[in-house]
Amino acid sequence: MLTINKLIPGGRGLASVLIKRGAQVELDWDVRQKSRFDAVDSLGRTLGVFLARGTAVRGGDVLVAEDGSLIRVQAAPQAVLVVRACAEHGSPFDLLRAAYHLGNRHVALELKPDHLKLEPDHVLADMLRAQHLIVSEALEAFEPEGGAYASAEAAHGHAHGHSHAHGHSHGHAHDHPDQHDAKPGLVAAGHVHGPDCAHGHHDHNHNHAHDH
Repeated sequence: MLTINKLIPGGRGLASVLIKRGAQVELDWDVRQKSRFDAVDSLGRTLGVFLARGTAVRGGDVLVAEDGSLIRVQAAPQAVLVVRACAEHGSPFDLLRAAYHLGNRHVALELKPDHLKLEPDHVLADMLRAQHLIVSEALEAFEPEGGAYASAEAAHGHAHGHSHAHGHSHGHAHDHPDQHDAKPGLVAAGHVHGPDCAHGHHDHNHNHAHDH
């Protein structure tokens, strides 16, 4: 096993030719958020990574092995939910509101100018669709914001099984007004979705039976 205890964020200060000559290792966010893990690089070597606690590894970072060899990290494609604003039935502000409420729930969230990414969670997906947001599934690299992950232990607790999201019997903002936030939650108040309302479906085809 090749021991690694040093990381160079983004490979800063290293010549690109050196990085390209080195091995690569492809890791999803579930692994990269940990400071200690095992992996196998593109040369077939087993890596034992031991970084400072609280360190999260990002795509583009370079791991430095004890023998001086460099291993470039690639963010592996993984299942994610991609959330976009609906121009027909909503506005870009809906995306900002969703980011705020998801952040209050400490959901691992990647922010982009025109969309959000989060790990699959059907409860949160339904909530977002109820807010006239378009939610689709994809296989993409996932690089969530780092603010909610002050420590590796905290990150690890949110990444597996989404216990925080599922632990309320699917009742975010419905049955627990005293939990997380007392302000209006992700579910639009007073908006009733009938059987013909397309917001309840995964394809979000906008065939609404009523006007908004």
